Amino acid sequence: MASSYTDNSGIELIGVGEQSGTWGTTTNNNLETIDKALNGVTDVAVSGDMNITVTDGDKTSNGHTRVLKLTGSLGGSAAALTIAPDTREAFYIVHNTSGGALTFKQRASSGGEVTIANNAKGFIYADGKGSGAANVIDLLDGAAGNLDMLAGTTSATATTIADADRLIVNDNGTMVQAAVTDIKTYVNANLVEVPTALNISGTTTLTPSGAQSVYQRVTVASGSQTLRVAVTNLLAGQYVIIDKTTSANSLTLDWDINSAVSSEGLTLGASVEFAIGIFNGSAFSFTETVKF
Repeated sequence: MASSYTDNSGIELIGVGEQSGTWGTTTNNNLETIDKALNGVTDVAVSGDMNITVTDGDKTSNGHTRVLKLTGSLGGSAAALTIAPDTREAFYIVHNTSGGALTFKQRASSGGEVTIANNAKGFIYADGKGSGAANVIDLLDGAAGNLDMLAGTTSATATTIADADRLIVNDNGTMVQAAVTDIKTYVNANLVEVPTALNISGTTTLTPSGAQSVYQRVTVASGSQTLRVAVTNLLAGQYVIIDKTTSANSLTLDWDINSAVSSEGLTLGASVEFAIGIFNGSAFSFTETVKF
């Protein structure tokens, strides 16, 4: 019984009783073919239309390897690469540096083609459906553009963000799509810190716990008390609002500038009032009071 060959990689299947004394040579050739099919890289010089072929039993065929590095000097001209035979299934990782666009196909008629631009990479699959029906498929169709966007290699375009949209975020090591509404909730919750209301008796210091503006409700227990507003953790443009919620007693505000107390002479009198201070990066450059 004569040898036969596998459909896709052309590996020789030794017939019963065949190749006495040379069986090892054929087996080694087969193992090299398998190695190339799994992890091989081949440089293929492209000067025009050509075939990417697997020849039965020939480990040197240019179509055996998994990765095709396509070189050449096409100078902008295009070329067609036909994966042969048209009944063979195969997939390739392609790197095109031939100087021109390369179109991969597996049939003589038009259609079922994939074009890889010069200096581009691709991941293609030939389905081996035979004459007139075989197709070459881009396995990264749609994915490549998304990867380019993630890598920041595509141009920015204007878009309207809606609540139903999703953004990709790293959730403690796991990449997830987060709803814009969830991000909106998080941002809004962290724009302004709202500490527990203070009941002031004696000089009290208000220290922002993070780089957030602060809205602080205050009740003055008795008489005239002092609230010292520290700049700790604040960033330029952030603000502190003091809301005196009682219509009795008075509150003097000191705006702390890097541990140096600077009294702005602001006093919230015996009425419901609030004061606002805007931080400029080193001090509160604007302070004002509003009486209701």
